[in-house]
Amino acid sequence: MFKSFKTFEAALQRAVAEGKIAGAVALVTDRDGVTYEHAAGLRAVGQPAAMDGATVFWIASMTKAVVSVAALQLVERGKLTLDGDLGELCPDLKDLQVLEGVAEGKPRLRPAKGFVTLRQLLSHTSGFAYTFTHPEFLAFSQTEGALDPNSGSRAAHRQPLMFDPGQGWIYGIGIDWAGIVIEAARGQRLDAYLAENIFAPLAMFDTGFALSEGQAPRKASVHVRGPDGALIAIPFGLPADPEVLSGGGGLYSTAADYGKFLRMLLGDGGPVLSARTLRSLSESHSGPHKAGYIKSAMATMSNDFDLYPHMATGHGLATMITPEPTGDGRGAGSLAWAGLANTYYWADPEAGQGGVLMTQLLPFADPEVLSLLRALERGAYGLD
Repeated sequence: MFKSFKTFEAALQRAVAEGKIAGAVALVTDRDGVTYEHAAGLRAVGQPAAMDGATVFWIASMTKAVVSVAALQLVERGKLTLDGDLGELCPDLKDLQVLEGVAEGKPRLRPAKGFVTLRQLLSHTSGFAYTFTHPEFLAFSQTEGALDPNSGSRAAHRQPLMFDPGQGWIYGIGIDWAGIVIEAARGQRLDAYLAENIFAPLAMFDTGFALSEGQAPRKASVHVRGPDGALIAIPFGLPADPEVLSGGGGLYSTAADYGKFLRMLLGDGGPVLSARTLRSLSESHSGPHKAGYIKSAMATMSNDFDLYPHMATGHGLATMITPEPTGDGRGAGSLAWAGLANTYYWADPEAGQGGVLMTQLLPFADPEVLSLLRALERGAYGLD
């Protein structure tokens, strides 16, 4: 396959020159190794450090695939089951309630029917939401006494469901709960488990929940657009030593490190997963519910997001699943997802290649970055 990235590189350079993004790092890989790398722009507007392959990014929800794989390891090892009641292992998952609405600042709650399973947590069918993905949950979060899961507190994760377990699809904190379940099943802190069972076997030594002294100077700043449209670097940092390490969005990483994770997904699982489990990752577990879309309830956090509105996208046990070819190169059964600050990846097992595009910009689903992602994909498949 002949690859050409001229269109992508020209578009990226133009986006940087016009101040649409501060900078970006792109990487394409096949099963054997990196086939393309490119960086442009700055780690932070107004600062001299250039984007490069060593730049560290907050990868936010790209964390989810990593933690999902960790949970599936424990299923393989007989420490967890996909469909058992998690309430015995995690009492906080017992006696859950469903939010039916908020009126005059008071939530209407009822007992949930059924119990939450690991399969539901991993496929976002448990009913747990984010404030930016559901207006009723946003209203609930603004009620007196409601806590923010971003604080890292365990109590803040004890939140109502938006529907009975298994009866819908909503993007939320389910994989944060999966991280808590991993800790309970393993008797080990999530960062230590990932370091031992994912990062060390895959040589992902630039990935973790906290920045080392060597990483801190290499970190890219998160940006927003000011009233005049100009980029502004904002202070950003995850809670130090939180009670709950965010299995849904707490990791820092580099494009190169995440490329190693993608090569595992494209290969035979290597030292991380069995080939059988790996093959199953292209199967949807979200039932009849369309997955992988966001109707934003908070414009400062996310734009509306639905890359394939005419496709019945599903969600597997680690990623969104595209059941049809994307039209930009990826084949049916491809795996993909993203991070809140506009970081994106895909892994196409049929073609044996994947890609990463890293920026640091809010809100999510920025049209300029999504256009760059499509250009990168088209270049990777020789459609440029």
